[in-house]
Amino acid sequence: MNFWQYLSSRHQQLLTDTYQHASVVFQCMGVATLIGVVIGVVTYHSGWAGGVATTTTSTILTIPSLAMIGLLIPIVGLGVPPTVIALTLYGLLPIVRNAIVGLRGVDPALVDAAKGIGMSGPARLLKVELPLAWPPILTGIRVSTQMLMGIAAIAAYASGPGLGNEIFRGLASLGSRNALNQVLAGTIGIIILALLFDAAYVLIGRLTIPRGIRA
Repeated sequence: MNFWQYLSSRHQQLLTDTYQHASVVFQCMGVATLIGVVIGVVTYHSGWAGGVATTTTSTILTIPSLAMIGLLIPIVGLGVPPTVIALTLYGLLPIVRNAIVGLRGVDPALVDAAKGIGMSGPARLLKVELPLAWPPILTGIRVSTQMLMGIAAIAAYASGPGLGNEIFRGLASLGSRNALNQVLAGTIGIIILALLFDAAYVLIGRLTIPRGIRA
């Protein structure tokens, strides 16, 4: 059977895998964004702390994804838990780094002006610093999402959800009639999801970043 016939015969399962893939990446990105921004807020004032945060998250990213998931299986078991933990950890570096860079790049004069009108520290952070640091933070989120789209495919090794199951099944049955179709279906599905997510981030940027800051 050709590729289009394969898609037609397996469309229900492919739609389910696609939804699961998008869902796990979206949820892990949400958690990684929250943790990454908090780490950035806590460490950006200190050069030493910022360096430790960046180095630590960089080190995590150097661990091969297959090894990371394999090491998590004896601790949390198969399925969703190792997938979520691994993806969240891998997603931290671009967000942490960009949050630190963005917050350090805020014009001190604007912060002083906020102090001058009586804003508290938390108010300055929420109303002045984080909004001005949002463009680089959003860029970090975009980069992380693109990485996690590919890494999430490895989750099939631990019986995780997503399109990686199609790829692994195809690779495990190379030489069979539908092996190439399975690999292609999983790979193309991940590429399409990555493009859709990136387009959504572009739209979010246009809606949330003032035109003057974008310029």
